[in-house]
Amino acid sequence: MGAADRQRIDKWLFFARAVKSRSLAARLAVSGRVRINRDKASQASDLVKPGDVLTITLDRRILVWKIVDTGIRRGPASEARLLYEDLSPAPSQTEIPDMQAPLRDAGSGRPTKKERRLTDRLLRRE
Repeated sequence: MGAADRQRIDKWLFFARAVKSRSLAARLAVSGRVRINRDKASQASDLVKPGDVLTITLDRRILVWKIVDTGIRRGPASEARLLYEDLSPAPSQTEIPDMQAPLRDAGSGRPTKKERRLTDRLLRRE
C-alpha cells in the first residue's frame, strides 16, 4: 500500500460530498466530529485509505461510511457515491423529524388587517 492509496481526510470528505467546501471539511475534522476507525480525527491532514470506516456527525444525523476508494476530483453525486459504502443504520420512526409545520389555533398569533381595523375603531370610540 503506497502513498497513492492514502488521502487527507478533508479532501476525501470534500470529494465524497459530505460537506460543501474543503474548508468546511477541515473544520469538521478538527472539531472532533469525524472518527477514523473509532479514533477521533485530530487534524485535517489525517490520512485515510480504502477499508477505513468513518463515523461522521452532521447536524442531527450520524453517518457510518466505509471508504471504498480515494477520490481524484469532486465530481457529480453519482461519482461521489462510488467512493464509499453506506453502513449507517436506518433511522427509526421516532428519530425522523416531522417536517410538517405545527398547526396554530384559529385566532392566535398576529392579527389580520381586518382585526386590526376593528380594534382601532373600538379604541377610538372610548
